[in-house]
Amino acid sequence: MTAPIRPVQSAVNKLLTPKRRTRLVENDEYAAFLRRAITAYSRRVAAGDVDAITDMASVAAELDVAMRHAVTGLRNFGYSWAAIGARLGITRQAAQQRWGVQRQAGESS
Repeated sequence: MTAPIRPVQSAVNKLLTPKRRTRLVENDEYAAFLRRAITAYSRRVAAGDVDAITDMASVAAELDVAMRHAVTGLRNFGYSWAAIGARLGITRQAAQQRWGVQRQAGESS
């Protein structure tokens, strides 16, 4: 016969441990960080690191995929092509042509 399993108690005294606030990173702060990182990376390549250009191209390709996911998410959330295009400085038609659902060749409208 086996002994009953007791739950493991935490060694942290919850009354003595202050609740830590989680730092909220705003989108604009995060976007600024990403712009700085990309700029620094391009300077590295421009300074003669020719091998890094391949990695930079991979980052660009991943960004294209991420943009497609982001736009798809915004569309699923209910945003119009006009609203998305306006924020990107392009027409709704241009946004839809770039990130809209791609039809298979031979498929009718």
